Amino acid sequence: MTYRFEDPAAEFVLAVERIFGEHPRVLDGSRAVLVGDVKLQLEAGERELWLIETHGPLEHRVAMVQVRDDVEDALREAKEKLDARE
Repeated sequence: MTYRFEDPAAEFVLAVERIFGEHPRVLDGSRAVLVGDVKLQLEAGERELWLIETHGPLEHRVAMVQVRDDVEDALREAKEKLDARE
């Protein structure tokens, strides 16, 4: 018998690099990365992607994107939200 499981976090760092076009700083294993002054963090069993502004030690949760089937889709949506804020 063969068991198979999927881990969206395993592809997360590479997907961030593809979508945002820069190498992110990895935080907290592979479940959180820093892109500029925005932290992208997977939570709730990799079903939620939080966009968190960082200002030194202070953090402000800006938005949350649902991760459905593909983490890249969620990252594209997150990038759109960040681009709309600028």
